[in-house]
Amino acid sequence: MPSTTYSTAPYTDQRPGTSGLRKRVEVFRHGNYLKNFVQSVFDTQTELAGNTLVLGGDGRFFNRDAIQVILKMASANGIGRVIVGQGGLLSTPAASCVIRKYKAAGGLILSASHNPGGPDGDFGIKFNTANGGPAPEKVTEEIYARTLEVGSYRLCDAADVNLDKIGEYTLNKMPVQVIDPVTDYAELMVSIFDFGAISALLKGSFRMRFDAMHAITGPYAKRILEQMLGAPKGTVINGEPLEDFGGHHPDPNLVHAAELVEMTRGPEGVDFAAASDGDGDRNMILGRDFFVTPSDSLAVLAANATCIPAHRNGIAGVARSMPTSQAVDRVATAFNIECFETPTGWKFFGNLLDAGRITFCGEESFGTGSDHVREKDGLWAVLAWLNVLAIRKQSVAEIVTAHWQQYGRNYYSRHDYEGVKSKAADELMAGLRARLPELPGTLLDGLEVSYADDFAYTDPIDGSISQKQGVRIGFSSGSRIVFRLSGTGTVGATLRVYLEAYEPDPSQQSLDPQVALAGLITTANNLAGISSITGRKKPDVIT
Repeated sequence: MPSTTYSTAPYTDQRPGTSGLRKRVEVFRHGNYLKNFVQSVFDTQTELAGNTLVLGGDGRFFNRDAIQVILKMASANGIGRVIVGQGGLLSTPAASCVIRKYKAAGGLILSASHNPGGPDGDFGIKFNTANGGPAPEKVTEEIYARTLEVGSYRLCDAADVNLDKIGEYTLNKMPVQVIDPVTDYAELMVSIFDFGAISALLKGSFRMRFDAMHAITGPYAKRILEQMLGAPKGTVINGEPLEDFGGHHPDPNLVHAAELVEMTRGPEGVDFAAASDGDGDRNMILGRDFFVTPSDSLAVLAANATCIPAHRNGIAGVARSMPTSQAVDRVATAFNIECFETPTGWKFFGNLLDAGRITFCGEESFGTGSDHVREKDGLWAVLAWLNVLAIRKQSVAEIVTAHWQQYGRNYYSRHDYEGVKSKAADELMAGLRARLPELPGTLLDGLEVSYADDFAYTDPIDGSISQKQGVRIGFSSGSRIVFRLSGTGTVGATLRVYLEAYEPDPSQQSLDPQVALAGLITTANNLAGISSITGRKKPDVIT
């Protein structure tokens, strides 16, 4: 089974974003697109040679084909061993867990996260480093630079590996270990949470549903919730991973998980509901007739961390992405722990986690996690909430409402304008940036602007600097508007507008967020010229 070097031509559009390289499936299947990127990883990440690589994905269309190609390239490039999930499956947090447990030199995760799948959908690939986290900007820039000049790729001429049977295989002398994708992750969860208390909760009158959205978390949720914790069969819905996610959009929000939201309605609604996304790193938390914003979820979990056995002595600190509401900041102040504001992208939490400066972290885009792995983790967040519910013996609404009464409520919403023409999106952001110097001290619709900037971040651990991470407009009242272009789409641009207003008075904390934020919404649209520049009269998704 000889290895062969094949000539190739570079591609100019292989720059990884904050969540890896994402393109339409047809792009990855065309020519040597996938091979060029993988070869560029192997060429630049020399520590992989002779060491262990973890490999797996969310099961979307092209996952199996890509894994067979990568295995043969790994053998030809001198990788010491590959650990791959059975069926080619590994959730993103489980991949991080496996990298850390087996001390691998890194991992390749195949996913386009919450983007749609299928032959006409999206595909993605990203490299995670030895700490189990997404590659930092320095590494992704090295990989990208190599894709611009790579002239050949190496491939082993061998039969495909049987991905469906757990066991040890050999591919041109390279060991390939096919593992159960759930076992290592489930063992980690047992070491963190009070499974006894959660099990008692789930076996009682408490009713819950977990929507796996026909994505990767189905096998994980069934094993942990139904088998290990004893939740009734059927607690997990849409639990079979499908290549096209059943034709649905595997994004756990109020729009794309409407079926689950409906299950929480009225007196017959379930007590607790949750969903995760395509690759298992995001989460949505619901109570009966109650939606918990991701920002509030992070704050509530941080305030109740000692309910969880692994954190019974408290947490070291917290971090949030810049667009995430400042709710967790108030918890950090009350507990006298550090709180960091970082750019969007889980990789920015990695150094803080590795240094022991933070324990919990989160992003407003439905991502929450802790120091147990180096990725956000949807099922971890669900188990954390179940653990808090089991100990507090209150409903979701009661816990969150009590939190607001103690810390104040950060009214918060995100308005997404999807598929905006890139030229229009860039024009809008450029116009905002040009106005920043003139805004501080002025009034916008009666609100005094206290600061206006383009967020930049200096990493407190390694000193690296990240600039132009989003336009922030802060008001003297404590309200904020943030404008940012998301890097998670594959067609056009997604303009995200984040709106936040702080309300300390409990008597004023029961408004609908869109009502409470109505003035800010108008101000944001007028300031940025959203309708006139993009042609959009309203956002596509409101969360």
